Amino acid sequence: MLRLQGSKVLAVDLAGDAVKAKNGSMVAYDGRMTFKRLSGGGEGLRGMVTRRITGERMAVMEVRGDGTCWFADRAAEINLIELRGDRLCVESSNLLAADAGLRTGTTFTGLRGASQGNGLFTTTVEGHGQAAITSDGPAVVLRVSPQYPLMVDPGAYIAHQGDVRQSFQSGVTFRTLFGEGGGEAFQIRFEGDGLVYVQPSERNTIAGDL
Repeated sequence: MLRLQGSKVLAVDLAGDAVKAKNGSMVAYDGRMTFKRLSGGGEGLRGMVTRRITGERMAVMEVRGDGTCWFADRAAEINLIELRGDRLCVESSNLLAADAGLRTGTTFTGLRGASQGNGLFTTTVEGHGQAAITSDGPAVVLRVSPQYPLMVDPGAYIAHQGDVRQSFQSGVTFRTLFGEGGGEAFQIRFEGDGLVYVQPSERNTIAGDL
């Protein structure tokens, strides 16, 4: 069972079961636990090879036993997401922990513009259970509906779930609109029916200003 202890610490109660978590994120535990490092962070050889090609790094550990573990990541805010057979797509650096029964992998999210020809990948979490994601500041959950597509700055994007299509759109971003930044700029366009999680802070990404 995943639960929040404050806004920046995740407590996981285990009773012979397991949880997958970002390597190095455990801050304390009680009871009897065993630890196993998982290669690649995805499912099987395909996930490992995909991550090697894209250069994405996601070191994951499995914690199993009886007791309670506490996790945190650089005092970031933690958000719990309940999955009911659907898929969560999340930036690998923002995935803190997930029930061990959830499947994790990698998916291709689109091209970063025809002139660049580079693909972007994101981490997927699927199945029934809970996942914990982090954000720089309290995350905001935005609804995407068929009538109202959503445009998001790549630096603020954390994750999305539901029947949502994601594409990259070159042109004006929020920063270049007001004369900040330079080079080729991108927005992420979401269409369909689902939720998008954004943070009130912008990281530097290859999908932003180039």
